[in-house]
Amino acid sequence: MLQNVFDVLKARGFIAQTTHEEKIRDLLGAGPVTFYIGFDPTADSLHVGHLLQLVVMAHMQQAGHLPIAIIGSGTAMVGDPSGKSDMRKMLSREEITANGEAFKSQMRNLVTFGEGKARMIDNADWLLNLNYVAFLRDIGVHFSVNRMLAADCFRSRLEKGLSFIEFNYMLMQGYDFLKLYEDYGCRLQLGGDDQWSNILGGADLIRRVHGEEAYGMTFTLLTTSEGKKMGKTENGAVWLDPAKTSPYEFFQYWRNIHDADVARCLKLLTFLPLETIDALTADGADINAAKSVLAHALVELVHGRDEADKARQSAESLFGQGTFPADMPEAVVAADLLQAGVNVLDLLVATALAPSKGEARRLILQGGLTVNGLKVKAPERIFTTGDLVQGALVVRMGKKNFHRIAPS
Repeated sequence: MLQNVFDVLKARGFIAQTTHEEKIRDLLGAGPVTFYIGFDPTADSLHVGHLLQLVVMAHMQQAGHLPIAIIGSGTAMVGDPSGKSDMRKMLSREEITANGEAFKSQMRNLVTFGEGKARMIDNADWLLNLNYVAFLRDIGVHFSVNRMLAADCFRSRLEKGLSFIEFNYMLMQGYDFLKLYEDYGCRLQLGGDDQWSNILGGADLIRRVHGEEAYGMTFTLLTTSEGKKMGKTENGAVWLDPAKTSPYEFFQYWRNIHDADVARCLKLLTFLPLETIDALTADGADINAAKSVLAHALVELVHGRDEADKARQSAESLFGQGTFPADMPEAVVAADLLQAGVNVLDLLVATALAPSKGEARRLILQGGLTVNGLKVKAPERIFTTGDLVQGALVVRMGKKNFHRIAPS
């Protein structure tokens, strides 16, 4: 007998909140369930923050459940205020459509779409042609303004200002759930924990309109052990589009995460058995080997096995089986300086690799500085001990000038 996917998700640390925990578990154990997750195309690529949702969708599909991936071209016209301190940038219909097409191609790497499998639907199909007065009378009448203002997604914005267009977002997402319930028998909405209020609104709308119970479940956000959102670097977001974040950069991002985050990321973002993960991250195990397994698994998941192998080979060729080339010059930096975090300009001057901050800045702006195989794009870049690979930073200046920087 297959294990209930609810137990799988709980054991791996996904579940944050549920509307009815026991009922959802029973529902998922009784047979195929149609569920949905929404993705608003507000950028031209999915990023690391979306990856966890896609992995959840894959777990659910592998357990026999039926996913609906909503491309939120309609809701993206308004913009979700959840988790945002300011109003999102308004995008044109053309920009949103192009972004949605990019999302679709990236989702297909993780979820199987087709007849009897996963569906991909654009909520613009029903949202953009709504009659506003009819929508207010049929849908808006079921939403309490008092309850909406108490929701986290709105309450946190009231002091800085909440536009009326954003205030409509919860109604639109709730209507999505209602529409999917009516057309596809969808009774379960999943999403990140920042979507809790919106999910509750949709489930309550189905109950008020049809007198039927619908369910919601949210997942932990992808954060570090320090509570910071993962997927950000000095050069910006970590994207799933290889043109924006190369497979090698993607590999290096996961290869360089903090030791304390490795086990959690392996559980949330890979399909490795929990017993294997426990062995990889047990006390006394080689944590760098576990990071390499994580990095390879995630590149393979997003970009395929060939790209994962190439990224690992590139990293191994640079850091050579645990040793650096014997003829690579070595510079040292004070360990406490690196521990606190040192600006790249200060780092180059402190190690005498650049005669001045001005020269270091010019090198970076001309695209001539690479650290650990990744081009440094901003003079504001900070390096810490978390950036060390095998105890050092490998700096390339120009095409062939390599140096190893190690803490002293």
